[in-house]
Amino acid sequence: MPRYSLMVNSRRRELEAHADMPLLWALRDRLGLTGTKYGCGVGICGACTVLLDGEPVRSCQVALPDVGGRRVTTIEGLSRDGTHPCQRAWLEEDVAQCGYCQPGMILEAAALLSKKSNPSDADVDEALAGHVCRCGTWQRVRRAVYRAAGGGGAR
Repeated sequence: MPRYSLMVNSRRRELEAHADMPLLWALRDRLGLTGTKYGCGVGICGACTVLLDGEPVRSCQVALPDVGGRRVTTIEGLSRDGTHPCQRAWLEEDVAQCGYCQPGMILEAAALLSKKSNPSDADVDEALAGHVCRCGTWQRVRRAVYRAAGGGGAR
């Protein structure tokens, strides 16, 4: 079985896995980072979103050999103590109900805000369009993105 060296949450991690193992399962099953969720398994729902070199990707669709030399950030690595502006804003706006989709949404929002510090409604909607939230807390999600951007949660 091949051995992989990954930079996950600013820490070098070593693991053995089959070459066709998706990053999602390496993170969850081999590295114990269960904040990244399994949703649909085909890259549609967004629950498994992580950042790969700062860009949001569906970890269920990324094979381990495609990760080498790149930085992976999971929800656990966004901040050690939950103080990233997006994490704080999600709590302050009481976004989560079941919470299953939230790690992927938070990472997607963090990526958006790293590129656009003052996103429009259209920017937020476009960034989060690929995420399925069955609870329907979309207005709170949008307010949380604006709060994280420094807008206090209202637009």
